Amino acid sequence: MSTSLVAAIAALIAALGVAYVIGRLLTLRAGLLKETPDATEVDTTDLGLSRTGPTVVHFSAVWCGPCAGVRQVVNQVVGDLPDVAHVEIDIDTNPAAARRLSVLSLPTTFIFDRDGRQRYRTAGVPKAADLRSALVPLLA
Repeated sequence: MSTSLVAAIAALIAALGVAYVIGRLLTLRAGLLKETPDATEVDTTDLGLSRTGPTVVHFSAVWCGPCAGVRQVVNQVVGDLPDVAHVEIDIDTNPAAARRLSVLSLPTTFIFDRDGRQRYRTAGVPKAADLRSALVPLLA
């Protein structure tokens, strides 16, 4: 084998390795709840947020496969925490709300406190335990 062929194969293997690592990191990051810092206020009056407790809002679409997983996780957690409201917004029927909240991918899930402030946000399917641990302090 020539030296240039060996170098090309080594470069290809290295590129595939780097791509695998980046893909793995992105996959591990998906669904993690991120606390949102106090940012500019966004109009949430048309989202149907609860004023008596926290609200989980998730954006979905009929054509979104992972959105069914979010729905299942959120329904499970909200069923265990009766003071938490759940609102699902179809991005195709309410694109204005998605734009206001900077929804760039589906599924995207938000947690708002009883005062309508955004507290957490995630893209992808959140884990039930993470969702529950974010909501319980907001119930106090």
